[in-house]
Amino acid sequence: MTRTPRRVHCGITAMWGLAIAAFAWPAFGAGRAAGAKPSIEPLQIYFVDVEGGQATLFVTRERQSLLVDTGWAGNNNRDADRIVAAAKKAGLGKIDYVLITHFHEDHAGGAPQLAAKIPIGAFIDHGENREPTDAATVERWRAYQQLLATGKYKRIVAKPGDVLPLRGLRATVVSADGATISEPLPGGGQENAFCKDAQPFPEDQTENRRSLGTVIQFGTLRIVDLGDLTRDEETKLVCPRNLLGQVDIYIVSHHGWDQSNSPAFVNAIAPRVAVMDNGANKGGTPSAWDIIEHSPRLEDLWQLHYSNAGGEAHNVRAEFIANPPGPDAGHGLEILAWPDGRFEVINDRTHGSKTYAPQAAQVH
Repeated sequence: MTRTPRRVHCGITAMWGLAIAAFAWPAFGAGRAAGAKPSIEPLQIYFVDVEGGQATLFVTRERQSLLVDTGWAGNNNRDADRIVAAAKKAGLGKIDYVLITHFHEDHAGGAPQLAAKIPIGAFIDHGENREPTDAATVERWRAYQQLLATGKYKRIVAKPGDVLPLRGLRATVVSADGATISEPLPGGGQENAFCKDAQPFPEDQTENRRSLGTVIQFGTLRIVDLGDLTRDEETKLVCPRNLLGQVDIYIVSHHGWDQSNSPAFVNAIAPRVAVMDNGANKGGTPSAWDIIEHSPRLEDLWQLHYSNAGGEAHNVRAEFIANPPGPDAGHGLEILAWPDGRFEVINDRTHGSKTYAPQAAQVH
């Protein structure tokens, strides 16, 4: 399948205003015919800009909430404040579950600051820190342990195959602490033709390969978020059989770095839309960007930041990027999703949106 990549073909800063001026999508809520507006509440997903970390907030129609990761510590409470702002935008007074994919500082670092600003019901993680020689990771792990030691929070240690206790969606754990599911999810299990060209990847020795990854099912809509799961573990999920099946939305692993996002994996899950939690100077490796951008069913790739490393050839068009080059503005992306598989992606910076019609996933 051949598609024309959606790239920036102009000067980095001067042309952004022109690009947005030409952006004709309607603002959020505009452009829907009166009779076409859904009669049921959507699943809300907020991609909070934590500058190359991760913080993704899910809010179900039943008003239960799941936050995947907490961004960085420090920075004058920047990331905690941005997460709380997203929660308030969603009408939340608390966060029911905070899932820590792994204990690196860009994922677990903001937990204590966040807990000081908004009530949290429970934390979910993969177990012990497995990177005891990295000082920054140990510091974040100790801070997390101190938070749990207060006794204010329930802790859930998740294993592959577990289903998270959320009302309104089904979130199945597919990877945790270096282990992966061994049996296919519904819709998965077919032989993966992309495995024949898969290159071996050495076993990662960091917390990344311990990432707690989930596949989220909401009606017919399917979303995958594997944290920073590395290629050695990704392969176990899709080779020789694709245990996950195809998905609608791929929350791009590892900020778009090439330690993750192997062709065998990305082509097997074949997302329709990918959302990359990158920073201006973190993630968005050109080789990984190419793999995602040219995957078989991809309609659009969205980025939280313009990638300075990507340059003109490896960034999507301006309207698909929340934060252009320039000072930190903290813009995010949002998704509204309905159980029939329809979903809408909204750029908080431009207020432009794009709607994707329902389409049943097909499994290779």
